[in-house]
Amino acid sequence: MALLPSPTIITPGIGLLRAQNPSEMTLDGTNSYLLFDPALDELAPGTPAVLIDPGPDLEDHLQALAAFDIQLVLITHRHSDHTGGIDSFYRMTGAPVRAVLPEFCRDAAVFTDQEVVNAAGVDIQVLFTPGHTSDSVCFIRQGESAHLFTGDTVLGRGTTILEHPDGTLADYLGSLQRLLDLEDMALHPAHGQQHDSSHPLLRMYLEHRHARLDQVRAALQKLGKAGADARPAELLELVYPDLDARLAGAATHSLEAQLHYLSVNP
Repeated sequence: MALLPSPTIITPGIGLLRAQNPSEMTLDGTNSYLLFDPALDELAPGTPAVLIDPGPDLEDHLQALAAFDIQLVLITHRHSDHTGGIDSFYRMTGAPVRAVLPEFCRDAAVFTDQEVVNAAGVDIQVLFTPGHTSDSVCFIRQGESAHLFTGDTVLGRGTTILEHPDGTLADYLGSLQRLLDLEDMALHPAHGQQHDSSHPLLRMYLEHRHARLDQVRAALQKLGKAGADARPAELLELVYPDLDARLAGAATHSLEAQLHYLSVNP
């Protein structure tokens, strides 16, 4: 029988187990986080913990997470690379699951914005951060050293897509600013590497979005069209000239969000 993967302790009280689902959209795979009492010396089997995102329905990944005493599961947003394993994991552990959308909750209530959840000796604040999707949330592990878990709102590398019309650029810009208004802290994304500091990455994300809007404005001027009159297909090559064909769908979603934003905010 193959050995199950073991979480990596990235800082006291936080373990990381990456699902084996790499792709152009998930980068190296989905990061599942285990939050436990930082006073403990190790994350041993049976340690009480809170799980952020069970990830996809991959048996080895879920069994490895189920080795711990998961007292609560928190969902960052609805996409299947974060939620696909919910039911299998619930059958394994019976751990309650909380999310913004009721269809992803199991034996627990939906989130409310800014509430503080306490489980496994950890205090975790919930922040609504729509934009990537309408149900996207981030979490702050509170304590002496605060840590920010961003789901797909902010990735470890590259930038995220906006699933327009469910996710809007106006919401996303507001969410990035909301996170930037927090104290600077370590940032843990659902995909990609960890960051010791949140503010530089959040500033880069905001600058990138505004620069992309300028590119779309320039492309519209070249086409002689307003945002409300243009189609994403007309702009794709002008705004993303070196686009990997596998990312055309994601870029189209982002262009839809940008055109919608410019139709309201020229």
